[in-house]
Formats: sequence, structure tokens, C-alpha cells
Amino acid sequence: MTKLTLGLIVNPVAGLGGRVALKGSDGKERQAEARARGGEPRGLERANEFLRQLEDVAANLEILTWQGLGADCDAPCELQVVGMADESKGAENTIAAAKDLLDCGIDLLVFVGGDGTARDILSVAQSQLCLGIPAGVKMHSGVFAVTPKAASEVVKLLLTGGLVARLEAEVIDFVGGDGDQADKVRAFGHLTVPEAAGFLQHTKEAGRESEPLVLAEIVADCQQALAELTGLHVLLGPGGTVAAVKEALGISEPTLRGFDIVKADGDIVRDADHGQLAEHADNSVLLISFTRNQGFLLGRGNLQLTPDVLRRIGRSRTWVLASRSKLLGLQGRPLLVDTGDDELNQMFSGVMSIRSGYEDRLLYRVSSG
Repeated sequence: MTKLTLGLIVNPVAGLGGRVALKGSDGKERQAEARARGGEPRGLERANEFLRQLEDVAANLEILTWQGLGADCDAPCELQVVGMADESKGAENTIAAAKDLLDCGIDLLVFVGGDGTARDILSVAQSQLCLGIPAGVKMHSGVFAVTPKAASEVVKLLLTGGLVARLEAEVIDFVGGDGDQADKVRAFGHLTVPEAAGFLQHTKEAGRESEPLVLAEIVADCQQALAELTGLHVLLGPGGTVAAVKEALGISEPTLRGFDIVKADGDIVRDADHGQLAEHADNSVLLISFTRNQGFLLGRGNLQLTPDVLRRIGRSRTWVLASRSKLLGLQGRPLLVDTGDDELNQMFSGVMSIRSGYEDRLLYRVSSG
């Protein structure tokens, strides 16, 4: 089992105003009033509850945090402290810590707090995978796990190759007033969050996932997404899943064991070699799947994708297609990359989004071995 790297941020004042009826803990004045009334924060308690549940997978976790924002937690593995909070600052610490942890290349940013904390995270982490642990007074946003234990179960699923959905969840908070007026609620944006996922009802037949139904959904999803792109070439890799997309894009006899290209002007290049892929790499999107059972994403069966081509395409323009059943066939093993370039292998490693149906995304680990 490969390592999963978590960033951990614990809001030290989360929940401070809840039990003393202040309806929030935002701002130094409210925090001072909460303490005067005998309020106590809940962040550390909730973080420790989350971490206790991870004891059985601790050997496969790396947890990075900041002094003053999580370093005093009782973790099942050694915490790597990569920064320090300034006691004179409030939300600025959360924002600075989030930026720092993201720069460290974490797989998942776990934050403990409420809606105010979620807003701080949103300001710097729109595209980063995040998960909130509820500890604040206001928790209307959809970015929080139901409980600390539920959050730990998602982490375990990511580690063991379980089904984890990738969702865009809304960050909501009260603005002004005392926090109890519905007309003060405002949506601030979306964070990408993981959620435990089973098989979708509309892709099942007799209790099992129907491969033809799922394949049709994947194709429809790709068609819609590609139609929204302009001026990009589409590089389509080997395998049956991608071949179905090739046919939908007008390639009547797709290359099953090689690459085809649909150029931005509609022209088609069949059975492309590495030179033809390189010619279009700077202005393209790549669609690939992985070898069934073996789990190789790069380096087996698609050697036309040289390190130079992959580096120019980049991870963000690489779409991985696979059904839930195909992922579960790996029995928890990560997807593998073996490009012959260690730096490139690391670039494609970590938690990656998989297109597994119509507007349906799963998260799965990728490893270089």
C-alpha cells in the first residue's frame, strides 16, 4: 500500500461560541466574549477523534501540519510540522497554512472548523481536494463529513482502493447580523471534496454494475466535456473504453491497441506514433484508461506517450476513463505509472480523478511503484 499525504489544519477557536449561544466564533471580539462566558473550543477534540480512527492505517499515512494549527493533536503517526502560526493573527494563519501545505504536494487537505474556516480554505484551495471535519458553530456548507469517523472512513477508502466520489460542494456562510437570519446566508463558491460512493442505481442491472450502461455514460460525459472545449486536439489512447469514445467522435474503425487523434479542425490521424502525438501535445487533451487487472496507467501499452509528450500535455489535461467495476478489479492496488522519468512519475502520482460515468467522478491513487 502506498503512502497518502494529508495536510491537517485545526482551527484553534472552532466551536468556541456554540455552547454559550453566540452563533459563531468569527472575529476577536466574539471570541473574547465567548471565553468570558465560559466557552471552550472543540477543534482539538474533533481532530483527535478523526485521527484515532486512522490508527490501523497509520503506517501508510504522512500528515503535515502547522504549529498552533494541529501540531498538538494526538496522531497515530509522527506529525510533520512545516510551519508556525502567529498568535496575533486569526484567519490569516489558516490561509497561510493552507497555501504552505498545498505547496508541499499533499493529496488531501483536512480542515477542522466551521463555515468560517471553510471560507478561509476556499480562498486558496479551489482546485485542491479538501475535506472538512465539523467542529464549528456554523456548519451549513456541504464540504463537511457527517462526523469525524465518517471523514476517517473516506481516508481509508482512498488508501485501500475503495469507491470514493469526487464532488463539488458549496461553501455557505452567514454574512452580517447575528447569524440566525436566513436572509443573511450567502454562497461563496465550491470546494472539491471526497465522499464515500457505491454503485449508482441508474447504472445497475440485477444488483450489479452494467458495463454497457456505464460505458454509454462515460462516452456521453466525454462528448459533452469535449464539446465545451475549443481549439484543442483530442489524443485518444488504446483500449475498449476509449475506443467507444473514438467511435462517438466519428472514427469508424478506431485503433484498439494504439492512438488516434481528432484534430481541432476535425481531421483524424489514425494509429499515431510518438512523433504525431508530440506534434499536437502542446494544444491537446489526452484520454486514456489503464490495463485491466494490472493497473498500469502509463508505461505499458501506451509507450507512444514519451516523457516529453506527457510533460507537455500535463496532468490537468489528462482524462482517465474507467468504470467502478474496473477499478474494483484492482483489489485496492493503486494505478501504476512507469514513464522512465522519476520526476514525471511523481507528477502523475497521488490521488487522481477518474471519469466513471455521466458527470460522475471517482478518486483513486496513482503510484510509481
